Amino acid sequence: MPETHFADATPELLENIKNILLQTEGIEEEQTRVAVEHTGLTRRVSDNTASLLALSNNMAQESGSQTALAKERTALTREQTRLSTRSTELANIRTDLGRHRTDLAEQRTNLGVQRTEMARQRTSLAEGRTRMANERTDLAGRRTDLSGQRTDFARGRNRLAEARTDLSRRRTTLADDRTALAGARTVRALTRTRLSLQRTELARGRTSLALIRTGLAFLTIGLTLFRYFGLSPWTIFDGGLVLMSLWMVIAGATGFRRAHVHERRLDGLLAQDQGFTDLLSIGASPGTRA
Repeated sequence: MPETHFADATPELLENIKNILLQTEGIEEEQTRVAVEHTGLTRRVSDNTASLLALSNNMAQESGSQTALAKERTALTREQTRLSTRSTELANIRTDLGRHRTDLAEQRTNLGVQRTEMARQRTSLAEGRTRMANERTDLAGRRTDLSGQRTDFARGRNRLAEARTDLSRRRTTLADDRTALAGARTVRALTRTRLSLQRTELARGRTSLALIRTGLAFLTIGLTLFRYFGLSPWTIFDGGLVLMSLWMVIAGATGFRRAHVHERRLDGLLAQDQGFTDLLSIGASPGTRA
């Protein structure tokens, strides 16, 4: 704004200076004319002494006017100097403003470049945002599909859970049955063990009876040989055969008695055994039905 103000005031100042210079030129012309008249008056001093006083007064007045004009010229010179200084200052200010305007233009250019770069980045970001939006849409579609699959899986899981519950119930029932069968198997295994022991004792009794039968056979053979041959060198063999047969009969009788006692005790245990009772009931069922 100051530069505009001085730019507007400069033509008026120049017009004033021009007027002052024209006045100065008129004054100088007047001074020249007065000097010419003074020269004429000086020439006429010798002719007219009476008019010298008037001319002296006129010269005094002209000198005062010249002094006033000199003062005005000095004031004009000072004003011109001040205006020149002001013009120089205004020129410096205008130069600084030009530099500042140049700097602002450079900054504006740089800002324009940055704005262009930011516009490109914004375009790139917009494209990336568009791509991300498309990807988000695709992912949303996939999520919807997966949600549908998850729902189907959940329904299948519920069906499998129901089937698993049924199978668990069946497994529990089968486990109870297995426990019952295991208990029955244990009882029957104990019964089988007792029957095996009874069979073993019966086998021992049968072996003892076989030993008694063999001993009696050997005793019969020894007595027959002793009676047939009488006393002879074979009598020792016959006696040994008789003694061996007696030992076999005694051993067989002892073994049979021991086996019989064990077998009677096992009969008592089997009579109280629940598994043996069940076996007897199972064995008697077909005959009862028949």
